[in-house]
Amino acid sequence: MDFLRELWDFMRVRKKFWLLPIILVLLSFGALIILTSGSAIAPFVYTLF
Repeated sequence: MDFLRELWDFMRVRKKFWLLPIILVLLSFGALIILTSGSAIAPFVYTLF
């Protein structure tokens, strides 16, 4: 959790709030790939990329 705290402090101090949507999208894509890797939905998810 220290990493997230330091990342938030960096964005707040340096006014880099535009990084937040990029990080959230990357995390959501990663979670989508990990959660659907063993299911029947996986072939349909991989066609999106």
